[in-house]
Amino acid sequence: MEKVKKPELGLKASSSERQLADRLKYRPTVFEFFTSEADFTKEGLKRLAYALELVKNEATSRIVLHHPMRYKGEFTELVAPQKTFPELCRFIRQSTEDLLQLSFDYDVQTLLHGSYARHTQKMIALYPSLAQARAHVYATLDNYAELGKDHIMFENSFSPIFYYGEEEEDRYIAARGYRLAFDVSHCFIRAHGSNQALTASLQRLKKQVVHYHLVDSFGEKHDSLELGKGAIAWEKVLPCLNPAASSIYEVQLRDENDAREQVASYHYLMKIYDKLNEPNSIN
Repeated sequence: MEKVKKPELGLKASSSERQLADRLKYRPTVFEFFTSEADFTKEGLKRLAYALELVKNEATSRIVLHHPMRYKGEFTELVAPQKTFPELCRFIRQSTEDLLQLSFDYDVQTLLHGSYARHTQKMIALYPSLAQARAHVYATLDNYAELGKDHIMFENSFSPIFYYGEEEEDRYIAARGYRLAFDVSHCFIRAHGSNQALTASLQRLKKQVVHYHLVDSFGEKHDSLELGKGAIAWEKVLPCLNPAASSIYEVQLRDENDAREQVASYHYLMKIYDKLNEPNSIN
């Protein structure tokens, strides 16, 4: 029987002192920095580097730097055409290079979204066809994969570009050899709440996944729920995860300075793990 991934305490925060103090008291085994536009000034990068060193010294060296979601109110979509969004495209390139520099310097990871969902369709409409928009994104991902080597990974959304959950698309992505970040809720939403489609996708991409975002959902919208509060069948998901990959709980917090919903999600998954490992359990 294949080994089931043991849950780990993976937490997420910004580089703010208050959030860091809250997360570090739990001594996480994986830490993900959610970066923002403000982290990419000269002082912001210094602050981020200091926070990164703090986490490495006090908790863990397994650190992921999540590329910023927005720039001046616009989502950092790789599909954004250079001609229409020159400043956004410049920021995406520079911020990715800045994160990769930190990743090489400190031996950590950079996470880049292949797409989001909120503004993707608006940008796709600026291309002659979906196929050309898609080709542009994959060419960009190819370039970043070459640039980042073993320090970059790409995360799925539920947009028409770079999503998991359909066999043909999964196999296309797998064939490109990318290192993958798998957001479980995004795949579940893309699959319209099908646990069967979710677990099939997890199995297809398992070998290439290096990091998971574990988050519950009802499969209808981006609800970012604490584990056990949605419709994802975690007892079926857990055996499908790559044991060698890292993971964090990317759930919505009532208070960004208090990680209690992330920690509760870890304990919920540990109970499922323990149940799966009972002598008489059947996976």
